[in-house]
Amino acid sequence: MTLLSMTGFGEVREDRDGYAISAEVRTVNSRYFKLHLRTTDGYGALETRLEAVIREYVKRGTIHCNVRIRHLGAADDYRLNSQILDQYVDQLQALAAKRGLSENIHLEHLARLPGVVEELSTDAHDAAHVWPLVEPTLRSALDQLSTMRAVEGEALATDLNDQCSTVSAALDIIESRVPAVVERYRSRIEERVNEALSSLNVTVEPADLVREVSLFTDRSDISEEIVRLRSHLQQFSKSMELPESAGRKLEFICQEMGRETNTIGSKANDSQISEQVVEIKTALERIREQIQNVQ
Repeated sequence: MTLLSMTGFGEVREDRDGYAISAEVRTVNSRYFKLHLRTTDGYGALETRLEAVIREYVKRGTIHCNVRIRHLGAADDYRLNSQILDQYVDQLQALAAKRGLSENIHLEHLARLPGVVEELSTDAHDAAHVWPLVEPTLRSALDQLSTMRAVEGEALATDLNDQCSTVSAALDIIESRVPAVVERYRSRIEERVNEALSSLNVTVEPADLVREVSLFTDRSDISEEIVRLRSHLQQFSKSMELPESAGRKLEFICQEMGRETNTIGSKANDSQISEQVVEIKTALERIREQIQNVQ
C-alpha cells in the first residue's frame, strides 16, 4: 500500500564541519498544508529552503519543524584582550604596592576576569555557507518521519480495506433481496385488493395488478445506486494505490458512497435491506474517520 499517515515524527542530531545541527519534524493531521518552522536566531534566511525540502516529503497536514544550528568552539574563536589584561595587572600591582601585599599574580586567575578572554561570534549567519550542512540533517529527519508515516499508513490501509469489504458484503445482501422485495409487494397488493373487493364480488384484472407492481418497482428500483456504489468501491481501492497523496480523493469518493447509500435507504421498502444500509453507513463513518489521517 502507498498510503501515508499524516502523523509522524523524526529527529536527527549531527556534527558537521564545526557545526552542531539538529532537526526535529513532527506532523499531525490537518486538511491543508500548514507549516510551523523555527530556526536558530540569525538563520531566518534558510526558512524558504527548509520549506521547499519539507514540501517534497509532506503534501498536507500540520508540520512542526525545529532546526537548531550551533557553531562549535575552536581555538580561533577566542582572543586575549591584552589591553584589558594590562589594566588588570597595573591595578593589581598598584594595589599590592599600596597595601604591601605579595605580587604573585597567576595567569589562570587573570584569564577568568571579565573581558580578558573574548569569545568571537559562535553563530554563522551566512545561509549559503551553512545550508549544505543543514540540508542532509533535515532530510535524514524527514526520512525517519516518512518511515513512521508509512508504517501507520499500512495499518490505515488494512482497516480501510476491511471497511470496504463490509460495505461490499452488505451490498451483496441488498442486491439479492431486490427480487424478493418486488414479489412480496406484489403478493401483498393482490391479497389486500382481493380482500377488499371480495364482499363486492369484484375481481382485479391481472393487467391492473402488473401495472401497480411495475410502478412500485420503478419507484423502489435501486439497481443504479448499487452499480454506482460498487464503482465507487473500485475507485476507492485504486486510489489507495496511487503514488501521490490520495487523502482528498478518498474523502470525495467516501462522500459519494454515502449519497448512494442514503438513496438506497430511502427507496428500499424492506427491513433486511434497511439493516444492511445501517451496516454500510457504520462502515462509511469508520472510513471517514480514518481517511482524516491519510495524507
